[in-house]
Amino acid sequence: MQEYQDLKLASADLLKKFETLWGRLDYSETKSRLDEIEKEFSKPGAWDKPEELTPVLKEKSQLATKLEMYDGLAGAKEDLEAWLELAHDDQSEDALSALNDQLAVFRKHLHGTEMAAMFAFEHDRSNAILEIHPGAGGVESQDWAEMLLRMYMRYAERRGFKVKQLDYQPGEEAGVKSVTIQIEGLYAYGLLKGEAGVHRLIRMSPFDSSGRRHTSFSSVDVYPDMDEDIEIEVREEDLRVDVYRASGPGGQHVNKTNSAVRITHEPSGIVVQCQNEKSQIRNKQTAMRILKARLYEQELKRQEESRRTDYQSKEAIAWGSQIRTYTLQPYRLVKDHRTNAEDGNVDAVLDGSLDELIRNYLLYLHAQGKPK
Repeated sequence: MQEYQDLKLASADLLKKFETLWGRLDYSETKSRLDEIEKEFSKPGAWDKPEELTPVLKEKSQLATKLEMYDGLAGAKEDLEAWLELAHDDQSEDALSALNDQLAVFRKHLHGTEMAAMFAFEHDRSNAILEIHPGAGGVESQDWAEMLLRMYMRYAERRGFKVKQLDYQPGEEAGVKSVTIQIEGLYAYGLLKGEAGVHRLIRMSPFDSSGRRHTSFSSVDVYPDMDEDIEIEVREEDLRVDVYRASGPGGQHVNKTNSAVRITHEPSGIVVQCQNEKSQIRNKQTAMRILKARLYEQELKRQEESRRTDYQSKEAIAWGSQIRTYTLQPYRLVKDHRTNAEDGNVDAVLDGSLDELIRNYLLYLHAQGKPK
């Protein structure tokens, strides 16, 4: 049957890609290091000082997730080969349907592992800090910023990542003036780093009674969430720390005490803030982590001229500077202007289906020989 031949050819192509990819993976090294850590933990006295084990426990979790991904790919390959063998002898509709389903499962595993193998930057495996700022345009851009927030939260949910809101400044009528979230998960930063830039939305405005088409812009910044012991020198005399009452929802305690913290790093002009915790001390600790992450990212940008500049001095959040356009009217299309990748299912993208757009960007960077 022709259908069987098509599936066989598609399977052969993916299996060939598997062999090439598998030869580049560090499966043995990953398993060896994980076994080494588990042996260390089983020794007497290993847990006497649990506070010192935090970095190792984090590494163990990352290694286990990585090994699970590799094993998942290998298992999907074995299942595909088994269904190929079965379909060779039984080319019934049910057998071919099952083969097609398994081919899709294998393709998903292969693409996911392929992306992970391209993470060459030092902090690709880190958690991510993501900030969204609306451009000029008032409620239109603020609503668009909130749509982007939902998109990234749904993407994180799809990948099993954890999301923590660090700061949220609501708009007067709708949307957000500014929002900062932390996304926890293996390769969160590596996956989301390409989202940094200006995002453009074209739609019939729900806030315009005349039903005219509007163009809105919002900026996304992404930083690796650095450990607290990151070696970035921050002098106290360079900081201005302001405390204020948290805005928006958060309970009576949050709104009646000066628990929110804003830190201004005067040499760089970077301003960070956090208000998600009831404790002013914890908010300050989180704000300092964000500040260090931004200072670290800023230093990397100085070392690589081809990368975009920091948020305060980057291109205006307006025409000509966007990395991606989301068109809802007069037609429906999402286009990434760096890779020329397109997706006609705009609703799915805005609901967090970003895998293909992110994969195309990582392949684009890989082809250029740029780890970031």
